[in-house]
Formats: sequence, C-alpha cells, structure tokens
Amino acid sequence: MHDTALVVLVVLVALSFDFTNGFHDTANAIATSVSTHSLTPRAAVALSAAMNFLGAFVTLKVAATIGSGVADVAKVTLLMVLSALIGATAWNLLTWYRGLPSSSSHALIGGLIGAVGAHLGLGAVKWSVVLSKMILPLVVSPLLGFVAAYLFMLGIFWVFRSASPRPANRGFRLAQIVSAAFVSFSHGTNDAQKTMGVITLALISGHAFSNLTPAHFYVPIWVIYASAAAISLGTYVGGWRIIRTMGTRLYKIEPAQGFTAQTVAAVLIQGASSYGFPVSTTHVVTGSILGAGSSQKASAVRWGLGLNIFVAWIITLPMAALFAAVVYAALHIFGS
Repeated sequence: MHDTALVVLVVLVALSFDFTNGFHDTANAIATSVSTHSLTPRAAVALSAAMNFLGAFVTLKVAATIGSGVADVAKVTLLMVLSALIGATAWNLLTWYRGLPSSSSHALIGGLIGAVGAHLGLGAVKWSVVLSKMILPLVVSPLLGFVAAYLFMLGIFWVFRSASPRPANRGFRLAQIVSAAFVSFSHGTNDAQKTMGVITLALISGHAFSNLTPAHFYVPIWVIYASAAAISLGTYVGGWRIIRTMGTRLYKIEPAQGFTAQTVAAVLIQGASSYGFPVSTTHVVTGSILGAGSSQKASAVRWGLGLNIFVAWIITLPMAALFAAVVYAALHIFGS
C-alpha cells in the first residue's frame, strides 16, 4: 500500500479508536449523575460530549508522552502504529461487549508496546519512560482516587451532619451537574490527546509533512479538532452497558457520593494531564466511586464485581499488546 494511503488509513483507524474511547468511557462522567437522577441520560451525554470537546484544547503534554514515549519515533513504522490501534480497538470493543469498564489508556499503551515488540523487539521499548510516566500513574491514580474520595466523603458527612436529607440531596444533585461536566472536561483533556499523539506519530512515520519530524514533534491543529470531535461523538453515542456497571452495580450511589467521586476524579485527572501523565479515567473514576461508597460502610460496595473490574484492569495491557503483536504479524505476512 502506498504510504499516503496508509497514512490516511491509520488516521481513520486512530479516529475510530478515539470514537470507541468516547463511548467506552462515557460512563466515567455520567453514570453516577444518571443513577442519582441528577441528569436524564440524554442531557447527560449531551453535556459530556460538549465538555469532552472543550477539554481537548487545554494542553498537549499527554499527546507528546504517547507519541514519543514508547519508542524512538524515528524507528516507528506506519504498520506498527496501525497494528497498535487495531489491537487496542479490538480490546475496547471486547470489554465494552462484556460491560467491563477497562482502560482505553492501558489498551492503547499495550497496543503500542506489542507492535514495537513485534517489529523491533521489547528491548526497543523505552521502559523507563513507560514505567515512570505511563504505568506508575495508571496504577497509583485509582488508589489516590479511592483514598481521596473516602476522606472527602467523611468530610462531607461531618459538615452536613445536621442537614435534612431531602434538601441536602437536592443540593448535591445540582452540584453533580457541575462535577459531571468537570469529569467530562478532564476526560477530554487526557484521553483525546492520546489519539492526537498516535496520529502525530503516524504522520511522522509516513513523512506526511516536511516540517513534522522526530526532532520537531508537534500536534497539527486539524489533528486536535478531529480527535476532539471523534471522542465527543463517541461520548454522545454512549456506552450504556458500562454505564449500568458504573452507576448501579458497584453500589447504590447517593447524590453526595456521586458528587464526591466525580469531583475527586476530575481533580486527579486534570492534575495528571498538566504533567503529561496519560492516566485512565476509568481507573480513577472507579477508584473514587469505591472510596466514596466505602466511607458509608464497606458492605455497601459489591466487592466481587469490583474484583472482576480489577482483573480486567490487570489483563488489559498485556492482552492489548498480544492483540497488536498478532495483528502486526498478520499484516506483515499479508503485505510481504
């Protein structure tokens, strides 16, 4: 396939991944708001889609981490990028079908590692960068979300200990609209950039623009708009299977817990984005939901389901890497 046609194909597949990221992660922002009746499903997805789009324009540090942090940009080929995207998208669709809120970030990073390993060997992976700027934040962020939401919820219990439940719940439902918007904005800031980084990597590999080189890595403006639009459209379509898991099956969420989980998660995601850390919004929100729920009583949380989600987190990166490696081998055989 001609390089230009392959570049176009990779960009389209990347935007498809961005779209699946949007509908896969819709639950992160709106599940708690819908389950507490703070927002109707239609209003929630519309708000989330709009805020996802706006959040994509805040910073490009995460895009640089994804685009240049896994391997030497000069050694990455278009076939490797295509394989990584197909592997990550396949895992996203599989976990979406099973209703599991796995991490699109883990899937994409795993896909890139698998493709790099299949072509250059695992020694070509920048493990120091991958571990410090990708894996460590992905692991630590949900734990921080759990602890912070637990403590934040205890503080809310103390502050509103004398408040009447009905007006307090009404106030937290209104506050959840703001916190849902904040989570969606943060999601766009972090997740849309991952696709921007991959598309930019493909443009460099395909020599699509003379002023875009490994030494001069920047995200073209049209890539920013396209990535923002794709993730917003995916968000609007909505991932209703996962919304049910996040909003009702982990535990029965009350407005105060929903507000706490969303606020804590949004702050952590926004903070990570400012440092260029590609965290998983799924991880952070789920950890925050569990932390907020545990503050009331540990038995309120369905830990068995939480364990299933945790297992999905653990296997996502290696499975996406395996998918990408298999795809690369198949494409390499087909193309030779």
